[in-house]
Amino acid sequence: MEDYKNKLGSLADKLKNESPKTPIQQVQPVSSEPPKEQEVQFNNWIPRSLVKQVKTYGVEHDMSSKDITIHALREFLASNDKANETGDT
Repeated sequence: MEDYKNKLGSLADKLKNESPKTPIQQVQPVSSEPPKEQEVQFNNWIPRSLVKQVKTYGVEHDMSSKDITIHALREFLASNDKANETGDT
């Protein structure tokens, strides 16, 4: 018991005499990536042959089916917007 009291006493003295060491933080730059748009599930039934073509294209061009679908939909909508602006329907 006496040994325990000596350890506590020396710890208290040590805390009183020594100033606490402040940890040095490392500064890291904040990621500059823009926040991603929220995604939702989108399911459609399409012909089996079209699925095969999409998968083959994806393997050949190192793209996922999701990326191919997003690209195709954006291209389709962009071309239709241009057609509507010129009066072509």
